[in-house]
Amino acid sequence: MTVNGETHAAISAFTGINAGLEQEILDEEKFKRVLSRERKRAERSGEPLLLMLFDLADIVDRDVRAHAFAVVTEPIPGVIRQTDVCGWLNASELLGILFTDIARNDVKQAIQTVESKVRGCIKAKFLPSVYQKIRLSVLVFPDAYGGQEEGDWFNPLFYPEIYPHDTATRVAEGCKRFMDLVGSFMALLLLSPLFLVIAVLVKLTSPGQVFFRQVRVGQYGRLFTILKFRSMQVNNNDSIHREYIRKFIVNDMKGGPSSGGEGVVYKMRDDPRITPIGNFLRKSSLDELPQFFNVLKGEMSMVGPRPPIPYEVENYAPWHRYRIFVRKPGITGLWQVKGRSMTTFDDMVRLDLQYSRTWSLWLDIKLLLATPGVVIRGKGAY
Repeated sequence: MTVNGETHAAISAFTGINAGLEQEILDEEKFKRVLSRERKRAERSGEPLLLMLFDLADIVDRDVRAHAFAVVTEPIPGVIRQTDVCGWLNASELLGILFTDIARNDVKQAIQTVESKVRGCIKAKFLPSVYQKIRLSVLVFPDAYGGQEEGDWFNPLFYPEIYPHDTATRVAEGCKRFMDLVGSFMALLLLSPLFLVIAVLVKLTSPGQVFFRQVRVGQYGRLFTILKFRSMQVNNNDSIHREYIRKFIVNDMKGGPSSGGEGVVYKMRDDPRITPIGNFLRKSSLDELPQFFNVLKGEMSMVGPRPPIPYEVENYAPWHRYRIFVRKPGITGLWQVKGRSMTTFDDMVRLDLQYSRTWSLWLDIKLLLATPGVVIRGKGAY
């Protein structure tokens, strides 16, 4: 963020007032690194953390704003501890205080205690005209998944590292999008005769629409409607798949009917909902071809993690969620090429995380070139 002269003055005034305090106020870059590190620790441990935000953008007077920040960062007995971390999220306008070591069964009480005591403290030190302009909120991580309600469970403040900050990364992301546009357009153009053949076969072998539409969770938790050639009977009950996916994610598939002596797979074998042509479409991955329309629209990429169904995400552990935040979902990807349906769910997530950490345009090209061979062999496809 570019800091202008007025912002520098506000920060200087704040620093002078805060000089006597023992708590260090981290700059934006350092605080975001700490926030990212503590989120990862919470993902693994399951222990929640709280982020209290002080938004003073409505306070125009620089001295009043600086004084307000000094007040809210003062150690308050029983609330703001010396171990809590204070830092900027937006220089001179948005300050955060990170509370860790919160007991799982004490989150609601901790939020109420912190918020009420801090509000009481700043209310006592400011005139009503100033107090009313201080916007205070408390966020908790991890938060419960909100199902079909888009955007109510992903807060970008907890994931500062997933947004490209340097020019080289932005250029690479732009090239990836360009490759998606050209690739999806050419695929739709060249495969249009095959689309027509598959559409006729789907229509002739079972009643219903040619395309199957389903809500999926995309990058940043955004919901979108994925397109596939229909491989199942219409008006089927998804309760079988819901339970199967729940057991698969929590690694409770011992003795499951779909193991078939070849290990547990992600997709159900012998699914009673599959149409006569559906098995062939799934085995050959031809049912996935309409997703090129999703790529063209920008909802998906040629390469990326597999997009989950909302009821799958309900069973995710906090660390699983990162796989769908950092990258757009893809038609193919590292898991689709290396693991496909023969891995455990945790291993699938690890492959997606590996892809995110090591991503490059060259990696995308290699995965795209490897995909046809994987599809032809058909191993792990159901």
